[in-house]
Amino acid sequence: MEPSANWLLYDGECPFCSRYVVHVRLRAAVGPVMLANAREHPALVEEVRRLGHDVDEGMVLKLNGRYYHGADCIHALALLTTSAGWFNRINSIVFRSRAFSRFAYPILRAGRNFTLKLLGRSRLDPSPASHDG
Repeated sequence: MEPSANWLLYDGECPFCSRYVVHVRLRAAVGPVMLANAREHPALVEEVRRLGHDVDEGMVLKLNGRYYHGADCIHALALLTTSAGWFNRINSIVFRSRAFSRFAYPILRAGRNFTLKLLGRSRLDPSPASHDG
């Protein structure tokens, strides 16, 4: 599948990431955005790695040529999504603050890493060079 100009790259093995991208109503707010499971789109993973971003350390949003990673990604999504539905209202309230997003994201990432271990699923890059969040 050819990537669209705008995409959200996430870990499809992470139950939190997968549910989040389903519930966030990004397309309604900004138009066509490809939701890309990093495990199925190695070219996008390589693209963000060349830019110095690690998908194991956070989701990546590419929007209008600009990249948002980790806490900046979740903050941007909170600002961009519609307020329709309880999930998007809560997401907007919680993560519209850049400072709070930067505080909370490492905690969320640690929860993701712990959950992957409990479920017996590997991180995207299980090499020793990757961080454990």
